[in-house]
Formats: sequence, structure tokens, C-alpha cells
Amino acid sequence: MNRRQFLGAGSAIAVAGLSPALARAGAGVDAVRIGVIGTGARGRQLMDFLNELPGFRIAALCDVLPFRLDEARSDAPGSSAVADYRRVLDDKAVDAVIIATTFSEHNHIALDALDAGKHVYCEKTVVKGIDPALALVAKARKRSGQIFQAGFQYHSSPLYRRAAEIIGRGDIGELVAVNCQWNRNGDWRRPVPDPQYERQINWRMYRDYSSGLVAELSAHQMDFCNTLLGDKIETIQGSGGIDYWKDGRETYDNTHVVCRYRSGVTATFTSLTANSMDSYRIAVLGSRGSIILTTRQGWLVPEGEGPTLENGLDLVSGASMADGSQSNWRRSADQAAWRIDAPDSDPTADALRDFRTAILDGRQPASDVRVGAKASIQVQMAIDAMDKQRVIPWQADHDV
Repeated sequence: MNRRQFLGAGSAIAVAGLSPALARAGAGVDAVRIGVIGTGARGRQLMDFLNELPGFRIAALCDVLPFRLDEARSDAPGSSAVADYRRVLDDKAVDAVIIATTFSEHNHIALDALDAGKHVYCEKTVVKGIDPALALVAKARKRSGQIFQAGFQYHSSPLYRRAAEIIGRGDIGELVAVNCQWNRNGDWRRPVPDPQYERQINWRMYRDYSSGLVAELSAHQMDFCNTLLGDKIETIQGSGGIDYWKDGRETYDNTHVVCRYRSGVTATFTSLTANSMDSYRIAVLGSRGSIILTTRQGWLVPEGEGPTLENGLDLVSGASMADGSQSNWRRSADQAAWRIDAPDSDPTADALRDFRTAILDGRQPASDVRVGAKASIQVQMAIDAMDKQRVIPWQADHDV
């Protein structure tokens, strides 16, 4: 997928035929009926959005932890609640599923959901491992009558689309590098009501279930870089370790990944759990200026001008870039950065709206299965590079 496709409403692959959900919603009779598979923290967040957004109805819930399922029931009155996800897939009252389980479970549930004829919204990172990512793409291509959306919510963000547009038209000159970070200060643990549930609740700590920080945090920024650059990855290298939290975890508590693209642009991805300085940030560096992005705000900084700081962290906004002029970012004497003009909306809400629109329009979303697979392959390569302490080249058969 290239930058132009990223800026568009969706990919050019039309979906054959109308799903039952499409026919119903298009007729204004009913909403898209959703089955939520995985009702942990992220699943509950998605349920909150589904309950607020028009055009959705939660029809089924599934979780292997009974107390999680019981907690979720109150947010979806009238829905079925089961422990076996296959019962959700067999339910003819369910049009689409959201997969928000542990990372290791995504692949087989997604494959089964496609075989069951359901539309799929699969949380990031979509698949654990390279071969499973390629297998999922192959399956989705055979099931072209269903929508598959990878849960990279910033892919749907108006701010990120606006930033990509500014960069694409050359406002910051030729791209030189992209520096990404997502830092936190905390052990990332969640309370466990009974020791038997340790690995199921704190699954991000354990290799059998998770790929840790790279999959859970950096993958979002990898997806942005992939779509922004519209280019193939050449090599991946990295460093990581369990260096601060000596608590039995198996996934790294700090990760540093370097991806070199064939265009010559290098992107770095850092994630820490013992220092939260600047928290989340993407810096896109060009020969004439830089774009700085957080999750909900962005600025353009002309080359040679350090950003003015407010409260030690946030860039001071200058004039709006709403008129789209390439020369509009030239600063006045007292302005060091231009605030990027874009609607302030929640990326998760944007992503779910895109999912419904894709179902209604019968067209795959911009964040489709190939987007998810590429990031999944990238994440696995990063883990391999850190584990083996060597540079991993991208293979031709990884292209999707």
C-alpha cells in the first residue's frame, strides 16, 4: 500500500456481493451486529466505543475468563455470552467480529472467522509470526466477500492523514529519517485475582502469548512509517533486554529497533518502561523541516528552528495550515512551529467508523489484511533481530 492509498478512504479492492449486514444496514433496518471476542481491557474499550457510535450493536461476547465475561455483560445487555469463540462464529445473529484476545490467539480465530463468513476487525498486532501472517493474507484473498480490518487506529486518524498529505507534497523537503518512541514508566502489570490466571492476564509479559513492547506499542508507529514511506523494508536490527523489571517476565522491558527502507530512509522505534520522557512521539525529519506527532496533535517545525516549549513538553502552536499553502509554514519572528490543522477525534472511533463504512460500501478498508500482515512480519523480524543480535534482511517472499 502506498501513500496515496493511505490518504484515500480505502483500497481499490472491491468486495464481491453484499453481506447480510450490508443489506440490512443499507436498508436502515438494523445496525451491524458485532461479536466481541476477548473482553479484557482493550475489548472493553472497544465495547464502549461500539455503544456510543451509531450503526453498531453488540450481539455476542466471548472470553475464556469467566469473571471478565461477567463484567462485560453489563455493557451489552441482551447479548449472548460464551467461553468458546466458535459459538460466536456459528451465531447467525452476528455479522462481524472484533478479535481482542491475547496476541497468540489472533491468527486461528481470524482464520476461523473468515471461514465462517464473518467480517473481521482484528486488533494489532494482527498475527504472531511470519508464516501465519502470510497464511492469513492468502485466506483473506480467498474470502474476498468479507471485510478484514487491522486494528491500527492511527491509520484512520484525520491528523495522521493530514500529516501524510503535508509530507507527501514536499512541505518538509526530502525525507531523511523518522524517529519514533513510546515510553512509559511502570511495570505494565495488571492485578491478578488468582495466581492461576497470571499468564492469561499478564500475557504481555510471556513469550508464548506476546511479542512484548514491539508488538503492543511500536507496531502502531511501524504501520505509520510503512504507509507514509510507501517503500519496501531493506533490513531490520535492534537491541533489547530485561534490564529493569526483574520480576520473571520473558518479554523485553526496553526495545530499540532500526528499520532501513530501500529508499535510504531509516526509521527508529524505541519503547521504554522505566522512563516516560516525552511518552509518545513521532518525528518525521525532512531536508526543509520536521513533522512532530503525538496521538492527537501535530506540528510542523521549519529546519533550523528548535521548537518552542510550553510546560517543558508541548510545542507552541503557530498559525494554522488550514489553507494548504506550501509556503504557509514559514514562521514569523515569534513563531517556531505551526500547529497542523486537523479534526480532533479519537482514532479508535475513527477506525470503527471506517470498519462500518467498509462493510456498507463493500470495499476493503485502508488498514486491510496486507497492512496488518506487513507490520506483523516487521514485528517478528524485530524480535528475531534483538534475540539473535544481528541484522535481518527483508525477504522477497515477505511481500504481501
